[in-house]
Amino acid sequence: MNDRFWQGDGQGWRRRVTVALVCAWGVLNTGASAVAATGRHTVVIEGVKFEPETLTVKRGETVTWINKDPFPHTVTASGVFDSHDIPSNRSWRYTAHKAGEYAYSCTLHPNMKGTLRVE
Repeated sequence: MNDRFWQGDGQGWRRRVTVALVCAWGVLNTGASAVAATGRHTVVIEGVKFEPETLTVKRGETVTWINKDPFPHTVTASGVFDSHDIPSNRSWRYTAHKAGEYAYSCTLHPNMKGTLRVE
């Protein structure tokens, strides 16, 4: 921006800053809505836990688990889905097709538990 934008009376400056903040909020808010509208969700694996621990999605939506720990993990719901080993800094995707509540865990670290709810 040029210096003229910032010059002038205090109210003009405040008005321009307010407009800029409202526009920035609109862009950020629209971006968040667009991401949610794509039907893609992310679960981060870090600190030997799933975050979020419980996730609700609609049928047909995709969940990506991203392993940020320095060692492998699995995402396993017996009889429903199994990622097998997900190496460090890698990910695994699952598209939910059947409604239900699915408890899952890491077979390598059984204390790691999560729940996927499919509506």
